[in-house]
Amino acid sequence: MPLNTGAVGKETGPLEFSYSWKDAILYALGIGAGNEDLEFVYEGRLKVYPTFAVLPSYPILFWALETLGGDLTRLLHAGQELVLHRPLPPEGKVYTTGRIASLYDKGKHALALVEMKSRDGEGSLLFENVASLLFVGEGGFGGERGPSYREEFPSRSPDLYEEVKVGENLNLLYRLSGDLNPLHVDPEFARLAGFERPILHGLCTFGVVGRVLLRRLCGNDPERFGSLRARFSGVVFPGDSLRVEGWRRETDYLLRVSTDRGVALSGSLGLKGKAF
Repeated sequence: MPLNTGAVGKETGPLEFSYSWKDAILYALGIGAGNEDLEFVYEGRLKVYPTFAVLPSYPILFWALETLGGDLTRLLHAGQELVLHRPLPPEGKVYTTGRIASLYDKGKHALALVEMKSRDGEGSLLFENVASLLFVGEGGFGGERGPSYREEFPSRSPDLYEEVKVGENLNLLYRLSGDLNPLHVDPEFARLAGFERPILHGLCTFGVVGRVLLRRLCGNDPERFGSLRARFSGVVFPGDSLRVEGWRRETDYLLRVSTDRGVALSGSLGLKGKAF
């Protein structure tokens, strides 16, 4: 069944997302935090990782999938952009609205952009997400192709470099924060989707990278973390080693994250506060 092109412009919400300190810690463990990250895993002095702000988007994304009429076995998360307006408290309630902003015809595939805005109970904007959803084999419907993005990386050595190991069971931990897509746990479903085994959630990779950047470039201060934009260009498997590279630019860092199979993520980190 072809995608529902009439879904563009449809909105939903506000949907309530309620969380406790246990949810914040479970998320931290799901992106690889450990004893060396005590302030993010101990409720006595808890900070919340900025990328926790992607969690309220999950119900919106499944609403978008249903509204567009897409097939879960043909869906890939192609990218995510997160903009934070202030740090999240250790517990609270968030109200998120969603909108299917665009549906582009990429030839063989289709790409949907889903915009989400999250506010507190008083209506103040906390953070914004834009998710890029790729529907494999669903292109060719005659729509606009949309913009194309291609990062040009400097030939010089990166200003930031770190290697980080993805835990063998990180997919099992991360899914407990809300993304229950069987692609990330069920070998049979993964094969139906064209993969040799379950792959890591794109937003888990997003969180692992965000954790590294927060520590290395922000001194583990969520106030400094302004935005994170990522394009998921390759698959990450549980157990992979990630090479995180960053090049300092005038107002942000250009990012590239690779495995032994090639580039898995590219994008940028925006910082707030004093000059870096």
